[in-house]
Amino acid sequence: MPIFRYRALTETGKKISGVIDADSFELAKEKLRIDKVLVTKLSTLSEKKEVTLSSQRLLAFTREIGQLLEAGLPLYESLLTIEEKYRRSRSHSLFLDLCDRLKSGYQLSEALKKYPKSFDEIYISMVRTGEQTGSLTWVFQQLHELIKRRQKLGKQLISAMAYPAFLGAFCFFIVIALLLFVIPSMRELFEGRELHPLTEVVLRLSRFLETGLIPSLLTAGVLITGVIYFFKREGGRLLLSRALQKVPLVKTILMQAALIRFCRSTSILLFGGVPLHTALSISQKVVKNPLLEEAVKEAEREIVEGKPLSELLHRSRHIPPLVTRMLFIAEETGKMPEILQSLSDIYDDELDSSLTHITTFIQPVLLLIVGGIVGLVVLSILLPLTDVGSLITT
Repeated sequence: MPIFRYRALTETGKKISGVIDADSFELAKEKLRIDKVLVTKLSTLSEKKEVTLSSQRLLAFTREIGQLLEAGLPLYESLLTIEEKYRRSRSHSLFLDLCDRLKSGYQLSEALKKYPKSFDEIYISMVRTGEQTGSLTWVFQQLHELIKRRQKLGKQLISAMAYPAFLGAFCFFIVIALLLFVIPSMRELFEGRELHPLTEVVLRLSRFLETGLIPSLLTAGVLITGVIYFFKREGGRLLLSRALQKVPLVKTILMQAALIRFCRSTSILLFGGVPLHTALSISQKVVKNPLLEEAVKEAEREIVEGKPLSELLHRSRHIPPLVTRMLFIAEETGKMPEILQSLSDIYDDELDSSLTHITTFIQPVLLLIVGGIVGLVVLSILLPLTDVGSLITT
C-alpha cells in the first residue's frame, strides 16, 4: 500500500504534518478529511531515501514491542500501538510501512529486510527464529539486552577516546593561536638579531602559516580524507588492525571489544536455535575487527567438515587461550550458548578494567606532551627577550 506525506491544518488552525497509508491519492485525502483536518499538501512518500532508526529509537522499539507482546497483545496490534505513538516522529513512515506489510501477509522478518540500515542480520535472523518457534517475546527481550549492551560498549570506547581527542585539539588550537597572533606581533623585536635555532624554527613556521594557512588546511583535509577512505577499505582496515596489534594497551582493548561482540551475538543466535555455522556467518559481520573476523571466517569454512570450533580458532595467534579453552569445555558439555555468554561477561569486566588503566595512564602523558609543546613555543619567544633584557641592563 502506498504511503503519503501530508501537511494540514486542524480545526483550531494548528499546522500538522505526517504520513498516512492509503490505496490511492483520493483515499488518502478522504482519510484525512474524516480526521477533520484541512490538507494543504499531499505527496507520495519517496522511497529513494531509506528511513533509518537511531540507536536509541531502535532500542526503544525493541523494548516496547517485547513488553507489548509479553502483555498479550498480538504482533500486529503491538506494531499498531507503536506506530500511533511515533505518529509525529520522522521514523513514523517506517513503523507505518511495517504495519502495512504485516497486514498484507508478510512475516515481520521479511518486512524488516527492507530496512537493513536499521535492522542488521542478527536482528532479522532472531526475529525469523522467533516466528518459527513461537518465541517472539523472548527474542525481543534478548535483542533488547543485546542492543543495550552493544550501545554501552560503544559509549565506553567513545568516552575513553574523548579526553585524549579534546586535549589534543586544545593543544593544536593553542599552538596555532601562538603562531598566528602572538609571535607575529613580537616579530620586530627579533629582527636584526642572531636567534637561537629553536626561535628561528618557530618564526619560520609562523611565517609559513601566515602565507599558506588555507593551502595547508586544504592539503591536510585531502590527506585526511584519503587516509580515512583507505582505512575504510578491507585492505586498509586489515593493515590498521595489524599496526594497532603492536601497541600494547590498544591491541588488548580492541580484541576485548571484538570478542564481546562476537561471543554475545553468537550466544544469542545459538540460544534462539540458529545453527552454529549460520551463527558464525552472521556474527562475524558485527565483530568490527578484521583479524578476528578473518579467523572466524576460516573457522566457518571448515566447521562444516565436523572440526571443533575450539581447534579452528586455536590456530589464530590473535585469539586469547581463554577463549579456545572455554570453547573446548563448551563442546565437551554441550553448553556452547552458556559458555559464550560467560565469555562475553568476562571480557566485559576486563574491558572496563583496561579502559580504566589506559585512561589513568594517558592523562598525565598527554598533559606532559601538551605542556612540552606549548612550553617550547613560549621558550622560543622568551629566549630573545632574555637577551634583550641583558643588553638593556648592561
